[in-house]
Amino acid sequence: MGLITGLCTFLYHLPQIYKWLLKPYYITSLFMTVAFLVVRKAPGLCEHLATQREDGNSCDFDWREVEILMFLSAIVMMKNRRAITLEQHIGNVFLFSKVANVMLFFRLDIRLGILYLALCVAFVMTCKPPLYMGPEYIKYFSDKTMDEELQRDSRVTWIVEFYANWSSDCQSFAPVFADLSLKYNCPGLRFGKVDVGRYGEVSERYRVSTSPLTKQLPSLVLFQEGREVMRRPMVDNKGRAVSWTFSEENIIREFNLNELFQKSKKLNKSRGLNEEDGYHPRPEQEEK
Repeated sequence: MGLITGLCTFLYHLPQIYKWLLKPYYITSLFMTVAFLVVRKAPGLCEHLATQREDGNSCDFDWREVEILMFLSAIVMMKNRRAITLEQHIGNVFLFSKVANVMLFFRLDIRLGILYLALCVAFVMTCKPPLYMGPEYIKYFSDKTMDEELQRDSRVTWIVEFYANWSSDCQSFAPVFADLSLKYNCPGLRFGKVDVGRYGEVSERYRVSTSPLTKQLPSLVLFQEGREVMRRPMVDNKGRAVSWTFSEENIIREFNLNELFQKSKKLNKSRGLNEEDGYHPRPEQEEK
């Protein structure tokens, strides 16, 4: 039953997966994920590799390699229990496959291990996951426009995401936040984003740490009448984020989006707020 469910899920998302395979980041990640498998199974090459198999067959996995791959599978399954989007699922597979390949190549031949590790470092430094560019109703703030926009109309409730482009968690969350903006955006309930990796003053002003150790990215903050009402994830006394899952269901429940949306629509009718175009250019587009 599990295999059937997995196959159905794969077939359902096949068009999206196909689009990914056309992007350099995913093409390179896929090749690096299967690198050890290719080396171990490639005719003409595998015959010259070392092996600990009793039958001496160097073109098949030995017991230690199987053990490492099984451990990798268990780790991926555990991590994917917290994954929200398909991008996060695939990203976990790519990440831990590379980690397993480093161990496997070093165990096989230290020269192959050094070469593969160097390729991983070069990949991380030069190849970034593609940014989400789908439909959304989101206002992108800068350090100069954020306070002004939040204070402009006290009747407007804002949900603002503090993010950084280098954060894989922020990149994975982008389509979820965009989908919420499409469903709940109205003149009295608006969605915004600010790149705290780019605008350091904003991160200090709103106490959102950009350090990977604090795990505060992304952060969602609810503003009413220009003041912060709540944020997720919450931050403990040591400045670290309390574990919280950025799923659409959690956000709708924690921020009472259904109730906020209904109140905002009533407010719009009673006070006559003007409808605005929900599309706002990203910072990269504004600078052109």
